[in-house]
Amino acid sequence: MGRPTSTRRGRVAALAVTVVCLAYAPIAATELWPYASPGAPAIGEWLLGRSVSPEFVAEAVRDRMGPYTRSLAPLIVHSVLGGLLMLLGPVQLLSAVRRRIRLHRIAGTVFAVTVYVSMAGAALYLVRTPPEQAFSGAAFWIVLATILAGTVGSVTLGVLAAVRGLPDLHQRWMLLCYGFLMTAPLLRLEWGFLPALYPGLSIQDINRVAIMHLGSLVSFGALLASRALDRRTTVPGLSGTWCPRPVLVAVHLAGAAGLTWITVAFLDQGSGGRRLLLGYVVPYAATYAVIAVRAARARARGADWPHEEWRLHLAALCLAPAFSAVAVPVLERSMGLGRLTALIAGVGIGCGMLAYAAVTVVSLRVLYGRELLKRQRALAERPTAPVTPAPDAVSVAATSTSPEGDR
Repeated sequence: MGRPTSTRRGRVAALAVTVVCLAYAPIAATELWPYASPGAPAIGEWLLGRSVSPEFVAEAVRDRMGPYTRSLAPLIVHSVLGGLLMLLGPVQLLSAVRRRIRLHRIAGTVFAVTVYVSMAGAALYLVRTPPEQAFSGAAFWIVLATILAGTVGSVTLGVLAAVRGLPDLHQRWMLLCYGFLMTAPLLRLEWGFLPALYPGLSIQDINRVAIMHLGSLVSFGALLASRALDRRTTVPGLSGTWCPRPVLVAVHLAGAAGLTWITVAFLDQGSGGRRLLLGYVVPYAATYAVIAVRAARARARGADWPHEEWRLHLAALCLAPAFSAVAVPVLERSMGLGRLTALIAGVGIGCGMLAYAAVTVVSLRVLYGRELLKRQRALAERPTAPVTPAPDAVSVAATSTSPEGDR
């Protein structure tokens, strides 16, 4: 009963992601046309104006006009190619699931090249724009820079895993890469429904609420997809755990301390801080509950590999608030940010960065197991040196009592 239900859920999730990607592709491709040519059609603005209000759209355009105008050409390249990536993602996923190897390799090559060129356009915008002058401020700039680094790093490691013949690791890194790319359409969806939840908020405040949990949601989605596609219960060469109970207890204590500090810091910021805290804690708690339950179920059925992967990601998720708590004063001092801006930025990047670290540890875990297995096989196949048998006692005695020996 478990597997058919899981399969149905996976298909529904894949269909939902595909629909979102196909719907967002033309929005991404046309989003910046009006900035280059006033009056040019922009599907996203048209939809947002009817789902929220024309005033909300006008505010978004006004706030983006200055930062975007200075880097319009690279941003148009970034957005147009971003639309292409939204189309290539489902092609990659479906071709992998249906074993269309040739199509998967061709589309994957185009996907990787497109990621690099698209992210280069975004990087030019970030380099040319001081953080405090970026759309939605310095915290948004820091989160965008982190997503850019995570996207480029993920696709690079995914390509390297494919070249080395490591399909399981290739799959994990590419899913994480696409998860980071999905922050763009998900942010637009939040532009549509968060104003109904928080009437009167500016688009800057909407963006601050959104970045509280987008990194957590997309990395969690990548993890769910990875586990759904990997049906192995064991992996050759892997035994034991890299996250024993004392380590798990320690990361929980660190996470609780970090979460307490974050809670107090946000509550000190008044109603706006409480709103941001809610946008962080609720998705975080839901993500923690799902991962903890999945880890417990895997252990109960004796599935060692799923249990280990869930456990490693659970440890990383616990460390995310601690990482954010440490990052806040670092961002304050290194970038000269105010406490609230540093707090938003530190919390906004915490879950995404720790998810990236978790995939890195999982990859090292798999590579270590394979290296260990390789060494065991090499020892088993090593030829043993011939051993000269020692003379037995009877032969020695006969030699010692022979006539020649007496003489």
